[in-house]
Amino acid sequence: MRVGILSYPMLFQRDGGLQIQVRETVAALNRLTPSPGRPLQVRLVDANHDRLAEYDLIHVFSAINGNFRIVEMAHELGLPVVLSPLLSPGWNRATARRAELADRLAGRLTDWMVQTSYAQSRRALQLSTLVLALGEAEREAIVQGFGVAHEKIRVFPNGVNPHFFTANGDLFRRETSIAGPFVLMVGSISPYKNQLGLARALAGGALPVVLIGAAPRHELPYLQQLLALQNVTWLGSLEHADPLLASAYHAAAVVALPSQGEVMPLCVLEALAAGTPVVMTSQSALDLPDSAFALRKVHWDDGPAQRLAIEQLAARPPERATVQALVGQFSWDRVAAQIADCYFQLHASSAPAGRRHAV
Repeated sequence: MRVGILSYPMLFQRDGGLQIQVRETVAALNRLTPSPGRPLQVRLVDANHDRLAEYDLIHVFSAINGNFRIVEMAHELGLPVVLSPLLSPGWNRATARRAELADRLAGRLTDWMVQTSYAQSRRALQLSTLVLALGEAEREAIVQGFGVAHEKIRVFPNGVNPHFFTANGDLFRRETSIAGPFVLMVGSISPYKNQLGLARALAGGALPVVLIGAAPRHELPYLQQLLALQNVTWLGSLEHADPLLASAYHAAAVVALPSQGEVMPLCVLEALAAGTPVVMTSQSALDLPDSAFALRKVHWDDGPAQRLAIEQLAARPPERATVQALVGQFSWDRVAAQIADCYFQLHASSAPAGRRHAV
């Protein structure tokens, strides 16, 4: 079976959680040991040269950025479509009603020439054969916010690369000369990620803030605001596979992610894999049972709550092995095996015999 993976055209012009998820998923799927009668070939589709009809199944990552057009095309070709929508868990019936109203208003004002991102996401979800959510909160948001049947959605979390479990903070401290405890935040520099809110919440305290992440040109004024604060150090961006990133997670006293919303942030899983406690936004699909000793969730704009949670975890850090155990089951290979089972089930039930390629 040939599976084509797609997302929006400019996907790999930057590096973030979605890009890592796509690369790691493709690599793990292609590492699977072929089973008799279940050959599998997975590749990223080159939309400029490949035709969707050459594949037996299409897997689309992200429901926004015009990706509903990919789902429409695959649907017209009679191909089963798996969609990983990566939608905010903030969607519910009330927000859906407001979004539907905005969509109708935009349509009337533009003679129905404009669709909102909500309408495009809903279209992609409706036409897809199977939807993969990263957590129960995202599944509930898809059901309540977009009217998708509960049984159409499977939940498979992201994985964690093994090297984060064996990270050591010595490399980071040696390369950066940063001594003493600090709070680490990893992510693109932007108001949505809320680095400034974190830095202001910790101002005047004993814990400085270390930032790792790219700063887009249009966010340079925001970066300048950050760098004007005495308790902030920005190290720029690091490649996901750079050992210095894993070492930074291990060296930090606490990792923070007070962004306005997340689905299942890889930086949180990676920090926990390194044995470091995390304070993160409450607007997230990530749900780890019995994790409050190492994972605290607070509202993204509640600075005092962020500071209190961070200071408590820094003052009494949990035992690293216990923290790591929270994400010990998060493996890209395990996720890939579950996704592959879905591919074969869909292929067997919906693909015409003539479309089943030998690989």
